[in-house]
Amino acid sequence: MPTTTQHDTPEENRGAVRTGTVVAALVAVCLAQIGLAMPATLNGVFQEEFHPVGSQLTWISDCSLLPITVLELTFGVLGDLFGRKRLLMVGALLLAIGEAVSASADGVHVMWAGQIVAGLGCAALFPTSLAMLMSGSPAPGRRARMIALWAAILSTGNFLAPLLGGLTATYATWRWAFIVVVILAIVGTALSWFGAQESTSPEGRSLDPAGQTTIGIGLCALLFGVIQGASDGWESPLVVTAFIVAALSIALFIVVELRVRNPLLRLGLFRNRAFAVASAVTVIGMFAFLGTAFTTSLRMGPVQHQSSLRIAVAFLLLSGLTIFLMPLTARLMAALEPRWVLGAGFVLMAVGDFLAGRLPVTDSTLPSLIVPLGLVGVGFSLVVSSVTETVVGTVPHHLSGMASATTSMLRDFGFTLGPAVIGAVAAARSSAAFTSALAGSSLPPDVKAAAGTLAAQTGSPLPVEDQPATSTVGKASDLAMHALGHGYAIGYVVCGAAALACCLFTVVALRRASAEAPAKAAAQPATS
Repeated sequence: MPTTTQHDTPEENRGAVRTGTVVAALVAVCLAQIGLAMPATLNGVFQEEFHPVGSQLTWISDCSLLPITVLELTFGVLGDLFGRKRLLMVGALLLAIGEAVSASADGVHVMWAGQIVAGLGCAALFPTSLAMLMSGSPAPGRRARMIALWAAILSTGNFLAPLLGGLTATYATWRWAFIVVVILAIVGTALSWFGAQESTSPEGRSLDPAGQTTIGIGLCALLFGVIQGASDGWESPLVVTAFIVAALSIALFIVVELRVRNPLLRLGLFRNRAFAVASAVTVIGMFAFLGTAFTTSLRMGPVQHQSSLRIAVAFLLLSGLTIFLMPLTARLMAALEPRWVLGAGFVLMAVGDFLAGRLPVTDSTLPSLIVPLGLVGVGFSLVVSSVTETVVGTVPHHLSGMASATTSMLRDFGFTLGPAVIGAVAAARSSAAFTSALAGSSLPPDVKAAAGTLAAQTGSPLPVEDQPATSTVGKASDLAMHALGHGYAIGYVVCGAAALACCLFTVVALRRASAEAPAKAAAQPATS
């Protein structure tokens, strides 16, 4: 029987991944998710501290998301070639540096710089942590448990971030939230140094500069166009140019990947229907989830002026349930076809979003959020594990690094689109609603002129809503608040529609994939 040469380390060849590696990898993904989620949980504080205008608040979140999305495939290659343990340590150190810069920020631009560096660290941590777990878990059952555990710990980081931000912002200063992450990142580096085993998978892998350049330019241009389109106008020459550059660069990426010997991403994987379907719903589903989180953060923070601690409770409903639902998720994944688990998760997310969209903006009570956000949280718990298993499970084991990087890139591309698209939609709809309400109101002409000018200059009625009620502009604050409520209600509806579309697509397309698999297997010649 022919054998292939493996370039894995001796530790990997002995079988299951060591406990120290599991601990280091899980701490790394939790740490990365805390760093990633932290800015969105403090939007209200940043609005008061830095007074951002236009799309500047959205860019605080996307400055970390962008390098994560663009570079995860490359970090997956680097880990396969040069060692995942080293990359885990480098990622933690970059995250520590970025969060230290963010903690010292005295303006929005310094915060952007810190989040870019932190994003570089997270881009290394996400795919590397999953690849380290997959490299020592070739058996399907153990692999499924590891994926469920990894996804649960990732979601745990997603609710620890607002809890950390809420406690520090309420009882000390928001800067301590970033300082704590710095300390945790140093601890994570030490855990990787002393406990993690080294692993590589160089077979069929090599650096792909052309592929990384084209996909990097394409994704950056695409996200820039989406974010700036809301404030600069969709017909703006800069925005239109960004979309053209994005389309050309992504087309070039496809051409490059089809020609190079060892591509960054093997496009042939998308011929597998299950892989293609899971990839598509990963992007759209994660967009729906983080769009929901982003909408909730802005609705409760800058619009309703609720405390960061109360926002943390809302995020607990969105992300804190996954770790407790992990045994149920693992059993469902083992007992049912993936399409039913995914479909159920997306339905719950859709129902939760539609209910949240019906909440009046004047309702700032926490009990009103329990059912809508709880449904989204339970749905996300089902989706995040099963979609990762579906993507990774269709890739050969020796390509676990590519599979992990692809999974992380697709997930985080969806995450990046969430704030970008929902921020753009909410800003556009709330601005239109405010302009219409202002024109039809009985407010004095000087109030209309001042409020309309401020909203037009900043691209949103949010600065108007922030003004004291006794000021000239502040007399239009109620109109601004209701307009913002309308805009963010539309944001929930968009997220719910995306989740519902994922449900229908998953159930239908994965049914066809399940039906095709036996036929293909029967058509293949027997091998000895």
